[in-house]
Amino acid sequence: MKKFLALLLVAIIGGLSALFIQRYFVPTPEQKIYRMQSEGGKMSVPSAFAHYLSNVPTHLPDFTVVAEMTVNTVVHIRAEFERPSTIYDEFFGGDMFREFFGPRQRRAPDRRVQGSGSGVILSNDGYIITNNHVVQDAVQVEVTLNDNRVFEATIVGTDPTTDLALLKIEGDDFPYAVFGDSDKVKVGEWVLAVGNPFNLTSTVTAGIVSAKGRQINILGGGTAIESFIQTDAAVNRGNSGGALVNTNGELIGINAAIASTTGSFAGYSFAIPSNIAKKVTMDLMEHGEVQRGFLNINIDDVTPARVRESDLKVNRGVYVGAVNEGGAGESAGLKPGDVIVAIDNRQINTTADLLETIGRKRPGDEVTVTFNRDGRTMEGKTVLKNIHGDTSIVQRGERDVVELLGATLEDVPERDLNRLRIQNGVRVASLSSGKLQSAGIREGFIITHVDRQSVSNARNLVSMLAGKSGGILIEGVYPNGTRAYYGVGL
Repeated sequence: MKKFLALLLVAIIGGLSALFIQRYFVPTPEQKIYRMQSEGGKMSVPSAFAHYLSNVPTHLPDFTVVAEMTVNTVVHIRAEFERPSTIYDEFFGGDMFREFFGPRQRRAPDRRVQGSGSGVILSNDGYIITNNHVVQDAVQVEVTLNDNRVFEATIVGTDPTTDLALLKIEGDDFPYAVFGDSDKVKVGEWVLAVGNPFNLTSTVTAGIVSAKGRQINILGGGTAIESFIQTDAAVNRGNSGGALVNTNGELIGINAAIASTTGSFAGYSFAIPSNIAKKVTMDLMEHGEVQRGFLNINIDDVTPARVRESDLKVNRGVYVGAVNEGGAGESAGLKPGDVIVAIDNRQINTTADLLETIGRKRPGDEVTVTFNRDGRTMEGKTVLKNIHGDTSIVQRGERDVVELLGATLEDVPERDLNRLRIQNGVRVASLSSGKLQSAGIREGFIITHVDRQSVSNARNLVSMLAGKSGGILIEGVYPNGTRAYYGVGL
């Protein structure tokens, strides 16, 4: 028994000694990390440190599969444009010398200039989506695939209000991208931008979604839809029209712009949401023209200043400034001073939210509008109308005329025709930058004749103007009975 107790005591003392030596004289892996020895002015890392780091889980994302899936669906676009030329342009470079020599210059033959960008193949038979500003007014468009095949492309249709365009190349069995749901994109998630910056083909950059619903006022306002996905993925010149994809390889946006004072990437880029791009693509495929639904109201953001000024009871939403007579907004029960807070139960915080939500709809679609009036939440259903104030299909070229005029047009009620003692006319409900405003026409003016021909309704006016060029004579009457005549250059 004494021998056993002696052995046990020796074992205990030995164990305690080992623990003491381990604790105070043998460094742990964590201690080894910080005990780096200096050798020749550089820090050397013990081999145990490297072994320790190899066991640390990194959880870094791997984009190799997604990149490989996407690069084959993104194409390089080269567009040629005809630009008016002058003697000064040809020999001295144009604008700088024009400032010194003045406007006296002799015309020379038009010259060809080139631009480039990116596009995304959307179908195996060769439909390609890109930015409108990449191909707008192009006389020739050439598409180069990732495997270096080159195709001539035709422009199927364009939509300046979303800065999107649809191209077509002939062939089949092309690799193509699949649309994702941009509504499900979350701030902070990883995304990849794929394109051809500076003509460097098949370039992939990564970043995260920085914000959603950004309105940066680059498309000219009016009916333009700006509700961009903001990311910090590097995008530069030539990336326009390229793909923004999520980690599943789904197309969630079309890269369109950067925030920069130099023209090069400075930290943020902006993409058109895929849900908008998908709707525009389908319209252009089916009709050659985007079918836009309108509420026929004037809107503004709800800001702290607006809340104070108008004594609003809500701090978010879209303020209704005016409601056009006979429009979809009036049918929904909207009145000036109301605040729209939801469309079809989708929360509306800004004008960008509202324009994006309505921009996905077509004329004839029914929507439910939720709005706040003096602190009361109200709801109304309405059917969206087109640029002509009805629900018919807008033909190709008609929207271009309306955009050129810069006006919202509406038919004149019978009672107003009788009061003003006129038989026909189209009212200018609202004005933005365009030919009518430049000519001096004011809101409320009723157009009765164009070049002495009677105007019966909005569609009739647009059809008449679609075939005209040069100067035209517009005549009509204001609500107070004053007749007026305007010369407008198309």
